[in-house]
Amino acid sequence: MLRRRFDREMMDDFSVQDERIDRALEELKRINRYLGGRTTTRKALRMLHQRGTPRQPLSVLDVGAGGADVLEGMNGTVKVTALDRNPRACRFLKDRGYAEVVCANVLQAPFGEQTFDVVHASLVLHHFQGEDLRRVLCSCLRISRHAVIINDLRRSVFAWLGIRMLTAVFSKSPMVKHDGPVSVLRGFTKKELEDLFASCGVTKYILRRTWAFRWMVVVEKQTRRTLPDEAV
Repeated sequence: MLRRRFDREMMDDFSVQDERIDRALEELKRINRYLGGRTTTRKALRMLHQRGTPRQPLSVLDVGAGGADVLEGMNGTVKVTALDRNPRACRFLKDRGYAEVVCANVLQAPFGEQTFDVVHASLVLHHFQGEDLRRVLCSCLRISRHAVIINDLRRSVFAWLGIRMLTAVFSKSPMVKHDGPVSVLRGFTKKELEDLFASCGVTKYILRRTWAFRWMVVVEKQTRRTLPDEAV
């Protein structure tokens, strides 16, 4: 098993405020469409509806939203507020007509406890480590009313080799070429996620593998019942 590494991603350099961000966000839309980003989150939302999470549309805070594409096309099911720390990403969303955009760090986000039905974090947690990682998850739990959905990367040699080949052949963004493989190395094993949840007092959750080398996690704050850990 690859050890978790913490090489810096280019997208975490907030001094970059030009079209390189725009190009990377457009490519990430395609990656999410074909490599499990959208389907993983949709599975989690369907699970919440099937288990009786009240209210439609659900108010969702999309943390580290980037291009906010994972939740696109779900009109009537969710009402999304995009939260991102990068000013260029926020501008990217506003220029494309996205209505609800908040430009802030999740740790200083202007939201009280249980402001949103669901907090959604797709490809966010792997950007953090140590105490910062724990604080981000605990903040998501604080802001959510019913559930937190996590959609992130499962670290493995196959995932790393696969994304290296795909980005080398198909990507035109230097940022995606660099950050794709680095992101996988910053991804999680099951044990690492379990330890993270324990650090925030979360003991009951749904944790499943999904396509392609993704983790789907659902923490329900009301029932906190554990489903069978299928295919993990």
